[in-house]
Amino acid sequence: MKERDKARVGALRMLGAALKNGEIEAGRPLTEDEERVVLRRQLKQREESAEAFRRAGRKEQAASEAAEAEIVRGYLPRPLSADELQKLVDAAIQETGATGMKDMGAVMGRAMSLAAGRAQGGELATLVRERLQ
Repeated sequence: MKERDKARVGALRMLGAALKNGEIEAGRPLTEDEERVVLRRQLKQREESAEAFRRAGRKEQAASEAAEAEIVRGYLPRPLSADELQKLVDAAIQETGATGMKDMGAVMGRAMSLAAGRAQGGELATLVRERLQ
């Protein structure tokens, strides 16, 4: 606030409200994992909004949403690299003993737990599907 960074103040207020709403819904203080889920949800909303504004030709709003997304991203753990994701998927396949697409659910469950919130489900699903086919 002292720096008069309106975008950052707005983003932090939005995050604070989202976290408070999460606590109200849960009826208790959120765990760190639950807080990360809320932050990822907010990040995804900002990214989708920025893309929608870009497609509609509203560049100022798109830039504002993208700036908020970057602020939110700063509070999330560093995402896994492509190489780390591949190793994680290989480990999940090996641990579950998966042999084909019928085992995708088990592999995804294990991969998501190994990723510990540092990878998006869609990315993991694509890699798992490629490896199991």
